[in-house]
Amino acid sequence: MTLAEIMATIAPTGLHDVAFPRHLLGAFRRKSITFGNGLTDETTVVYWFQSRSFTIDLRLPDSAATSVTLRQGWIGDTEWDDDGQQLSWHTATSYQPRTQWPEPARLHFIGNSVIEFAPSGAYVEDWRQLASTGPLLGLRLVAMTDDATGERLAMDGGLVLAGDHAAFACSRRPDLDARWHDLGDLDEALLQGRVTRAEIESYEVSVATDGTAITHTTQPWRMGQALLAGDFRIDQDGSIVLQTSGRSLCFKLDVHVPQCAFRQTTEVTKDALVWQEQEKAHLFRNARLIR
Repeated sequence: MTLAEIMATIAPTGLHDVAFPRHLLGAFRRKSITFGNGLTDETTVVYWFQSRSFTIDLRLPDSAATSVTLRQGWIGDTEWDDDGQQLSWHTATSYQPRTQWPEPARLHFIGNSVIEFAPSGAYVEDWRQLASTGPLLGLRLVAMTDDATGERLAMDGGLVLAGDHAAFACSRRPDLDARWHDLGDLDEALLQGRVTRAEIESYEVSVATDGTAITHTTQPWRMGQALLAGDFRIDQDGSIVLQTSGRSLCFKLDVHVPQCAFRQTTEVTKDALVWQEQEKAHLFRNARLIR
């Protein structure tokens, strides 16, 4: 079955148990990051996909030309602190051998923008919601079976589909991840022969901004390929399995909303509405929707 056919058979989960504000669900592109020293980066390619309980993140400072040791990508469990109104992530595996973004996030919403403040004051990021309407699907990768040997390996990863946008993450094999956190700096580890380029690149985070063909990835040879090619099935225990390229990927359902309205606007006061109407010739003359 195709992914669309699988989605047609899965019962919707709803969003009743989402712990954090609904504005955070979906697919986001970072428009900018501004640091406390006054510098601003509007160039680095950064995507954040948010499911009910996990996040997929991809960061490429030089887009497709980013060197093998500078790529960033990870999947993490989402943790919401309701008292502090902060979002944080537990990252078990990632492309890099260290946690590069350790701070939680304080968040503010305006329009289709999520403004993320680092509590330390180190930076503020401006994220733009890419999805408007369409399906919200989150599948968490839990295992991989080698079809040739029958070996089943615990894996970390997942798929998030938000409207017309999708992201997929798949960790390295467990034997590689077991020693990954001891590598320190990737450039030094590669130079010393402690790790190979192929081993580094075996951690995949890929994004398809049209929902099908890969447009950004930690694996450059995957550019333009289908994000997930193969046959899907549902096992008796409810697992969703993708048979592809000599391996079977086993997923657990995290969220499924067949038709989701992703938050694109925020409320303002009546006085603000009056002011906007009075001054719209100036306020909205050059305004446009930016994603």
